[in-house]
Amino acid sequence: MAADPTGTTAADLDRALQTVVERCLAIRPGEDVLVVGDPLSRALAEAMRDAAAVRGADAVLALMDERATDGTEPPPPIAAALLACDVFIAPTTRSLSHTQARKAASDRGARGATLPGVSADMLARVMAVDLDALRARTEAITQLLDASDHARVTCANGTDLTLDLTGRHGLPDFGDLTARGAFGNLPAGEGFVAPRSAAGRLAAASLATFGISPEPVLLTVEDGHLTAAEGPLGPQLLDALQKHGPDGTNVAELGVGTNDAATLTGNVLEDEKILGTIHVAFGASAGIGGTVSVPIHLDVVVLEPTLEVGGTRVLDAGRWLL
Repeated sequence: MAADPTGTTAADLDRALQTVVERCLAIRPGEDVLVVGDPLSRALAEAMRDAAAVRGADAVLALMDERATDGTEPPPPIAAALLACDVFIAPTTRSLSHTQARKAASDRGARGATLPGVSADMLARVMAVDLDALRARTEAITQLLDASDHARVTCANGTDLTLDLTGRHGLPDFGDLTARGAFGNLPAGEGFVAPRSAAGRLAAASLATFGISPEPVLLTVEDGHLTAAEGPLGPQLLDALQKHGPDGTNVAELGVGTNDAATLTGNVLEDEKILGTIHVAFGASAGIGGTVSVPIHLDVVVLEPTLEVGGTRVLDAGRWLL
C-alpha cells in the first residue's frame, strides 16, 4: 500500500501493531482480549482486534458512542466486558484511563492499554522508538518521583509551580504491560505521580482536547486547585473542569515525558510524552494513586521547563539531565 498523506504506510502501521500486541502486551493464544473503540476510532480498533486474533487470542471488538470528556465512564456493558477479559486495548477518542471501569479491570488482574485520540500515523511514528532507552529514562524519573516529597517546575514563559509529593508513589509508563494488572498509555513514555497538592503558575502550550495555544496559557493554581486561566483556550479548559465541581479542578498529576520520538502535534496523548517536557493534569487522580474520583482528567503540557524533584535537577530548559 502506498504511503498516506502523513507518510505512514501499511507496513509502518503493521510493525507498530505487532509491537503493541507482542512486546507491550504479550498477548498469548487463548486469552480473552477486548478492544474498545468508537465511531472515529473504529478502523484502528478493528486492526488491533485483528492483530490480537493473529496471536491466537479470542479477540472481541466492542464499539460505543464517543464519551463526553476524557474520564467519562463507559456504558455498563463495556464496563462488564472489561471485568471479563484478560487483556484490553482501548483506542477510543476520549480517554478511559482514569475511569472506575478501567481501574476495576486492572484491579481484577486484566492487563491493558488505553490509546485516547491515537491515529495510525502517531502509533507508527511514536512506537518506532528505542524502548530499552525509553524504559531507562522512565525508570530514572519514576524512582526520583517516588523517593521525593516535593517538586518545582519553572520556565521562561512564566511557569513557577511547586508540588507536594509527600506520601505519593511515582508510576512508570514505558510500554511493558506484560504483568498481571499492568496498565498504561500507548504510545508510552512518561513517569508520573499524583501530587498531594500544588501552588503557583503554569504556562501551558498544549491543552488537553483543545490543542496547541497560539501563545502560552497562564494557569493559576492555589491550594491544589486550578483557580484561573488566562490566554487562548484557557477559559474553555477552566469551564470544562469547573462543570464537575471542586474536584474537577484538582491537581491530579505531574508527568515527565521520556519519548524522544514524540513531537508537538496538539494531540495530548503524544504531546505529554515528548522528552524534555512536563505535563500537569486536573481532575481525577484515584486511578493513579490520588484520592479524587470525578469523570474528567485533562492534561496540559509545558515546553522547555526546568524541573527539580527533591532537590535533583531533572530538566534544564527542556534538556534531559538524568
